Amino acid sequence: MSFQESESRFGFPPRKDLLDDTNVRLLDALSADPRATAAELARQVGMSAPAVRERIARLEQAGVIRGYRLDIDPAALGLPVAAWVRIRPGPGQLPRIAELAARTPQVSECHRISGEDCFLLKVHVAAIEDLEAVLDRFLIHGQTHSSFVVATPVAPRLPAVGR
Repeated sequence: MSFQESESRFGFPPRKDLLDDTNVRLLDALSADPRATAAELARQVGMSAPAVRERIARLEQAGVIRGYRLDIDPAALGLPVAAWVRIRPGPGQLPRIAELAARTPQVSECHRISGEDCFLLKVHVAAIEDLEAVLDRFLIHGQTHSSFVVATPVAPRLPAVGR
């Protein structure tokens, strides 16, 4: 495996040629409207639609663009309560927590983190009381600490590209 292949595979910075000014403008345009057509994107970045499609394909192949996601408001689905849950696994419980998080529909995110706690989960439930049942599933594998989301002054966004 070449160094450039390992950079892409292991999350190291992408090659500099992938983040030229045109690709940065293209990524900005896509982040503003992921449903934009190649023709619309081409007008915004000043190139042809086939050239835009080729650049997007290269960015996807390099792992810079990993996929397209649908942004759904959990509150609109009847899940207005969001909580961040830190979990400190008991001995030998690390893989069980990751597996349980993947199987638990209330968990929308699961991150392996450093520090005393090993996992950070984002959980969505209909009411605060409903969090108890979710936490009980994890308590047999470790210790939990929860914090409720009361406001989101900065909504999830893409990292700054080329700035």
